[in-house]
Amino acid sequence: MTMKSAVYYGANDIRVEEKQVPTPPAGWALIKVSYTGICGTDLNIFVGAHPRAKGPLIIGHELSGTLLEGHPTLPAGTPVTVRPLLFCGECEPCQMGKSHVCKNLQLVGIDCDGSMAQYVVAPVETIHALPTNVSLKAGALIEPLAVGVHAVRQSGFVPGDTALVFGAGPIGMCVAVSLQLLGAGRVIVAETNPFRLQMAKDLGFETIDPKDGRIVEQVHMKTEGNGADFSFDCAGHPSVSEILTHATKIRGTAVVVAAYKKPAPIDLLQAMFKEITIKGVRVYTPKDFEIAAQLLEKPFDFEKLITHVMPLEDVKSGFDMLLSGGNAVKVLIAIDQEEEVSSGTGSGEQ
Repeated sequence: MTMKSAVYYGANDIRVEEKQVPTPPAGWALIKVSYTGICGTDLNIFVGAHPRAKGPLIIGHELSGTLLEGHPTLPAGTPVTVRPLLFCGECEPCQMGKSHVCKNLQLVGIDCDGSMAQYVVAPVETIHALPTNVSLKAGALIEPLAVGVHAVRQSGFVPGDTALVFGAGPIGMCVAVSLQLLGAGRVIVAETNPFRLQMAKDLGFETIDPKDGRIVEQVHMKTEGNGADFSFDCAGHPSVSEILTHATKIRGTAVVVAAYKKPAPIDLLQAMFKEITIKGVRVYTPKDFEIAAQLLEKPFDFEKLITHVMPLEDVKSGFDMLLSGGNAVKVLIAIDQEEEVSSGTGSGEQ
């Protein structure tokens, strides 16, 4: 039995072709995929910049779908998502219950075939049932939302505090939404892309446009000269890292969420003078996934973050649009042809 798949072969070379439906090994289960998202890691793979991803490879790790077989407790037909981490279980972090920072951490869609196909297999312990009233479309947001939840929880954030988020891409918006729904007093989003900046405004966040002046000065104007209690770098750009400690208040916390491709400048003297805590965060824990799923039940229109839904046959167009800086935030690929497909208008209303 074969399935349609988006297969990465090398830089800028992704092809939709037929592949064999995978057979789940012991301890894994088979899922029929409904939606899968294109994320920053997928973009790195597509341009040939990811060191571990080797073609031919079915990419993709943000997904929702329907469980078919192989799970010991969830029945077939259960709507699910996957926490796509593969860990060794033997290194010290794994032995300490911190498998999300396993020394040998791998991911579905990078180190084995992923979710840009009609079917995918995953370890049973990484499969999470969707809440009853969460759609399959929204369910594909749980993985990036869990990144946001993890960043907020690991930061030491206290409800009522002021938070500054650099970057209004998918992860930046998931951090901002997590902050808002978990009780932030204020959430300020700094973004250079006009489309994403407007989306942040439309979703009710305070915003900073670098075109209006230096970001640090704008942050200080908004915070009575103090800076943010918590600053989250979701941009991964040297222009952000070099001002991160300047925008954070005395004894505040600066959180690095983005994955920098190269070593970046950061003013450690400011960190020392102001006793700033600099915190790195990586992916998520099972608890973060559970909380992300619960947040999807909150009164917030998560589907507005989904600006485009495309059929599998148009997957390369989705990559090209995101890499060109087009008016998009989260692009989903509708794997099941019965699922809704739209080119998107930027409103997120499909």
